[in-house]
Amino acid sequence: MPHKSVLPSRTFGKNRENVSRSDRGARVRYASFVAQPAKRPATYADLEALPGNVVGEILFGVLHAHPRPAAPHAQASSTLGELLGDPFKRGRGGPGGWIILDEPELHFGADVVVPDLAGWRRERMPTLPETAFFTLAPDWVCEVVSASTEALDRSDKMDVYLRVRVQHVWFVDPVAKTLEVFRRENDRFYVVKTWRDAAVVRAEPFDAIEIALADLWQR
Repeated sequence: MPHKSVLPSRTFGKNRENVSRSDRGARVRYASFVAQPAKRPATYADLEALPGNVVGEILFGVLHAHPRPAAPHAQASSTLGELLGDPFKRGRGGPGGWIILDEPELHFGADVVVPDLAGWRRERMPTLPETAFFTLAPDWVCEVVSASTEALDRSDKMDVYLRVRVQHVWFVDPVAKTLEVFRRENDRFYVVKTWRDAAVVRAEPFDAIEIALADLWQR
């Protein structure tokens, strides 16, 4: 069936030259609208097609590609993983009971996110799955923010983490030299505390040990 315009019939009448400019503008805008196909949501095939030098994510149907992290970002992320590894992964000098991974690929329905670090309590995930990705939400994620990722980290990714019930989110900023800790309560994330520079902190859920933030910024 041919498309029927919802604009007034006089727009398409014989005296088309008498149509006001506003009506003509409305008609052009409408024609432009109906001619544009809806943009399809991004798929995993779109992620697979990305070059290897970027990190890809899908959030609310939109494909996002970011360059691999710069040196300060990589330093902060790697060092934090090292500091948490012995006490919480292996139980050396700490309580153990965690699986902590660098850049795991997380699939939550159509959303695909890749935090810089993520951790699962072993009572929820006793062993690693055989798949290349995870569908069980972590208990903790850490995003090491950069100029290219911070806006997305603090908006759409936080919305996804809230929806899947991640309990703690950390933001590490190696340029501003800050650590922000968020806790999920009553379907919202609340700031627990922000530390900066060379503070020595006990930050939940890893407050069984002290972390010297200066170690994250050291080059």
